[in-house]
Amino acid sequence: VQLVESGGGLVQLGGSLRLSCAASGLGSDAFVIGWVRQVPGKERETIARIRSTGRATWYAESVKGRFTISTDNGKNTASLQMNNLKPDDTGVYYCAAGSRPASRYSDPVFFLLQDLNYFSEGTLVTVSS
Repeated sequence: VQLVESGGGLVQLGGSLRLSCAASGLGSDAFVIGWVRQVPGKERETIARIRSTGRATWYAESVKGRFTISTDNGKNTASLQMNNLKPDDTGVYYCAAGSRPASRYSDPVFFLLQDLNYFSEGTLVTVSS
């Protein structure tokens, strides 16, 4: 499995950034892809998830209403649009994916909330005040 992430960088308070992730090696069944971030002084946090072939999404409260995750169905790519960024959003952002395909779940909620086992190398997002 390979997750190649792009985007990130420096932005001012209230600005926007877009992260992208290209996934390969996850097979032909639907899978979960998302973003995890490591903010200095805090535990690693999963902030967004999406089903690779549909619109089912999940967001952490800390980013709900500001971040939007989306997929390009059929191309195994995902994007995270980050708006109204705050200094507290500063950290390293990792694209992540789950190892269990949709066919192994009878409950779509459990599928979406599965552990994310694969990670990209990460990209730094810095929000200045």
